[in-house]
Amino acid sequence: MLWPEPLSVRHQAWATPLRRPRMSNDEDARPGLSLTNRYLSRDGVPVIPVSGELHYSRVPRERWAERLRQMKAGGVTVVASYVFWLHHVPAPGRARFDGDLDVAAFVDLAVETGLDVVLRIGPWCHGEARNGGFPDWVQHAPVRHRTDDPAYLALVTEWFGQIAAAVGDRFGRVLGIQLENELYDQPRHLVTLKRLAREAGMSAPLWTATAWGGADLPAGEVLPLYGGYGDGFWVDADAPWDPTFRDHYFFSHVWDDPGIGADVRRAQAIEASSGGPRTPSEEFPPATCELGGGMATAYHRRPRPTAPDVAAIAHCKIGNGSAWQGYYMYAGGTNPGPDLHESHATGYPNDIARLGYDFHAPIGEAGTLAPSHAELRRQHAFLSAFGHRLAEMPSSLPDQRPADVEDVTALRWALRSDGESGFLFLSWHQPHVPLPTYRGARFRIALDHGDVELPSKPVDIPPGTLARWPLRLTAGGTTITYATASALTLLPGDVPTLVLVAEPGIDVEIAVSETVQTVTPGLTPVRFGGLDVLVLPAETAASVWVTEDGGRRLLLTDDELQWDASGTLTVKASKTAEVRLYDPTAGAFTTLTVPQSTAPERRPVTVERLRPAAPTVPVSYGKHDGRPSAPGPETLDELAAVYRLHLPEFAADPGRDPLLHITWAGDVGELRIDGRPVTDRYWDGAVWTVNLTDAGYRPGAQVTLHLLPLAAGSPVSVPAEARARLAATDTQLLTLDSVEVVARTVSTAAIP
Repeated sequence: MLWPEPLSVRHQAWATPLRRPRMSNDEDARPGLSLTNRYLSRDGVPVIPVSGELHYSRVPRERWAERLRQMKAGGVTVVASYVFWLHHVPAPGRARFDGDLDVAAFVDLAVETGLDVVLRIGPWCHGEARNGGFPDWVQHAPVRHRTDDPAYLALVTEWFGQIAAAVGDRFGRVLGIQLENELYDQPRHLVTLKRLAREAGMSAPLWTATAWGGADLPAGEVLPLYGGYGDGFWVDADAPWDPTFRDHYFFSHVWDDPGIGADVRRAQAIEASSGGPRTPSEEFPPATCELGGGMATAYHRRPRPTAPDVAAIAHCKIGNGSAWQGYYMYAGGTNPGPDLHESHATGYPNDIARLGYDFHAPIGEAGTLAPSHAELRRQHAFLSAFGHRLAEMPSSLPDQRPADVEDVTALRWALRSDGESGFLFLSWHQPHVPLPTYRGARFRIALDHGDVELPSKPVDIPPGTLARWPLRLTAGGTTITYATASALTLLPGDVPTLVLVAEPGIDVEIAVSETVQTVTPGLTPVRFGGLDVLVLPAETAASVWVTEDGGRRLLLTDDELQWDASGTLTVKASKTAEVRLYDPTAGAFTTLTVPQSTAPERRPVTVERLRPAAPTVPVSYGKHDGRPSAPGPETLDELAAVYRLHLPEFAADPGRDPLLHITWAGDVGELRIDGRPVTDRYWDGAVWTVNLTDAGYRPGAQVTLHLLPLAAGSPVSVPAEARARLAATDTQLLTLDSVEVVARTVSTAAIP
């Protein structure tokens, strides 16, 4: 049978020879750690780190250990955090590094959990914080901020000294330090900040700076870090899906995103560097620190990325040649006080929620896992198992590529290969503009010693496909010529087990030598010579966990798993727990015993309406630079409906880890305990989840929910399904659909 000519790509070798920059090698060297222009290595083995942003000052100290375990369970290897000047030194001479601000204790805990640490010390951070993280007294100081003005540097010198004193000799365990953030045209100032940090006593093998916006960075002094978001609040409410967002759903060797922070640049009359590079320096590998783990919600624009939206961007970056996957945010949080948020009132272009900073992150503000946690952790398991090979594989783009960001017909794919073996990356997903099923795909991969063509007959690629197919992968003395299922991990054993995950709607073929075998996905392996291949069904993908501590293990469960450096397994469940562990020797899954001392519970909450909402709310609460402004606290007090929530007794039991789920529709919501606001939310159609323990709920406390209606003619941008609900009302939208409390169990399970 004659088929159309396959899509083709030819392996392209590295464009430059392997080099080692001064950073981490000649300067700030640490035994066993070395940075090259291609990758980071540990003890001579290349690695692809995965960093996730968690702001310790936005998370209760009592939750740090759990959040770090949740990150580790998601495959994160590095925790990154801003050190917000605003949070630590609200007034001159009043520096605080205790309680939730104890950065030294946070570093200690991260290291104990088995994570590396990157501290993003500013002085200006952004992070949707008031004044970008400057305390008011610094913001209002008569200095030229973010420059080498001696008066400004005197303030920075004091701040850096305070950080250095607080962290102390723990900098010997800090992997990286980021200087400033989104500084575009002052390379000399970055050099000055690095000098001041060193003089204060700070050091790390890696010094980094953000590179987007064509930033002009000092050569050799900082590792350039890039970002990528599929949607954002920093464009206007009525703006279409911007090309700078759409770019990230394509494979490309251009890493710069000129859109990130563009509105702040405009508001502060800062010019993006016109001469800065859009591709990584030849001295350093391509690396990121801000792949969108979700998206913050501004009042005027409220994007809500789905799990595939988040995963597709990360997937494309791996295919593009990423040597470091970094997410912002990976774990949400809550501002440690009122009026610490970015706002129109402080001259910034966005009104961010006053307290809640959920970010729709893989780990939400309440500590619950979003579906994106599962999507990303499979990618991270792949990087853990195969990163040492992948790091030495440059990225090659196919001969025929999409014409532009509006192209929905050309298949999006790329190759990472060392010329001998590799991985084919497919990405056929994007939000907002649906992709059709791609019909009749076959591929020809030109490697150094001949071509690989796959599959044996054309296949259709359904929308939503994110695949990483192995090519000439050798394990256990057996070479898999190709497989049309995504590589997940490689389990050790006398007969190792290659674990693949099937793609929805695509038949699984595994080719060994000249033999092609169609494999039905299941929970038992197929033997190929000295290698077992376990092809998990597509429907199990969200239940997959791979732990690396205590030996690499594969588990299946819909419950939440956590572990620390010791490998102790913690199971958090809102139903009867069921955890299955794969035994490579037996070639089968076994069920672990998970003791649950109490039963999980889910109970509706009795809601008492104390006050109805105003019959008519304004369509607009004012504008700043053309963007709708959020209503202030006084408006909420005047116009919002007020409900008292009568919670069951177990809602005050921290041992049950109770969650409050609020399903509602409106404009602005605020939860108060005994009259004190504890968190808030701009409505975007998502269920609002609050951790009652973290919110400070105690027996006998009064919990009130304050909901402001959204006017039918409001100019704010909400997701399509929320917009449809708003369009169905003639006047204003306010409904409280349901409120429930869920009690979970936390158990420890032994892994044999």
